[in-house]
Amino acid sequence: MTTHSVAVVVGSLRKQSFSLRIAKALAGLAPSSLKLNIVTLNDLSFFNQDLEASPPADWVRFREAIQTSDAVIFVAPEYNRSVSGVLKNAIDVGSRPPGKSAFLGKPTGIVASSPGAVGGLGAALSLRQTLPGITGPIMGQPEIYLNAVADAFDEDGGILKEAIRPVLQAYIDAFAAWVALHKK
Repeated sequence: MTTHSVAVVVGSLRKQSFSLRIAKALAGLAPSSLKLNIVTLNDLSFFNQDLEASPPADWVRFREAIQTSDAVIFVAPEYNRSVSGVLKNAIDVGSRPPGKSAFLGKPTGIVASSPGAVGGLGAALSLRQTLPGITGPIMGQPEIYLNAVADAFDEDGGILKEAIRPVLQAYIDAFAAWVALHKK
């Protein structure tokens, strides 16, 4: 069986962010056909096109983390009905230079969350607007919008709200099939 490497881009900087906890939970539930590598954005500097001719080392590291993966999952917190600035910046860094996006051709997944009731729907919709043309095929079903996540996971990504487990399991299993379909 082929094992596919998946870059899981965590869209929050907080040490114990809900997004990081979700990424860890997904890694724990992933089938053996996937190896999830968590990519944090704590050291990624702001995109500035003036630096593109000689990109900073942190941009190069981030792009390589994506390029060496077979697929990408964005774990997006919702900030003001959209994605966090740090996640949008990472997408800008990874998608440059034009035509050479590190995400290009990679089967892509979106996991959105919020401690509130809406569950990150605004973040997911924002990503669905931004990603076409710079990534590979984006998995449409099942969609995943996790609400009330503030007390759903422990700091290691252990699931505390058992009702979330089958949702995450169904998602990561479907994503494994999605990757297998597109990485033949």
